[in-house]
Amino acid sequence: MTLKLIKGMRLVAATHNPGKAREIEALLDGDYRIVTAGALNLPEPDETETTFVGNAMLKARHAAQLSGEVSLADDSGVSVAALDGAPGIFSARWAGPSKDFALAMKKVEDRLDEIGSSDRRAWFTSALAVAWPDGPCVVVEGVVHGELTFPPRGDRGFGYDPIFIPEGQALTYGELDPAVKEADSHRTRAFMKLKAALID
Repeated sequence: MTLKLIKGMRLVAATHNPGKAREIEALLDGDYRIVTAGALNLPEPDETETTFVGNAMLKARHAAQLSGEVSLADDSGVSVAALDGAPGIFSARWAGPSKDFALAMKKVEDRLDEIGSSDRRAWFTSALAVAWPDGPCVVVEGVVHGELTFPPRGDRGFGYDPIFIPEGQALTYGELDPAVKEADSHRTRAFMKLKAALID
């Protein structure tokens, strides 16, 4: 079996986050028909793995098995050096059931204040997995380093973007033009690896 993504095919994006789905579509240059797990009413699986790679594979396989179609999953989050890598794989869970990322960003700030750390180093990780209904799964990972800033700045992007300044930039992901962010984000770096493995 040749593991390739054929342009024009439909891909299930294993997400209920419309912002993430739009980024995925843009990163694939509009060459694929993207339908989300949310649009297909697929339930979200429990993320029981301990790494971004493990959770991406779990979500992709779950969506592929339930939909019967090739599925792509992203597991991503922000890790803070002074918090021993937290929130990490729990980034979405820090936002609570209502996905309130203002709350999550405040929690990061409060934790740093509690331990009295001025270390603002952080990194975003994106693990991408593509799973076929009959079993095979390909996974890659991209990372961008930077530092945190408070209070949050900018209303672009989503998640923790307003507190993260990537290396080489003065603006947060929440302030940067989306085209600038997408030129070299953690997800873009992962997609470049994915394209090399499955498309080019």
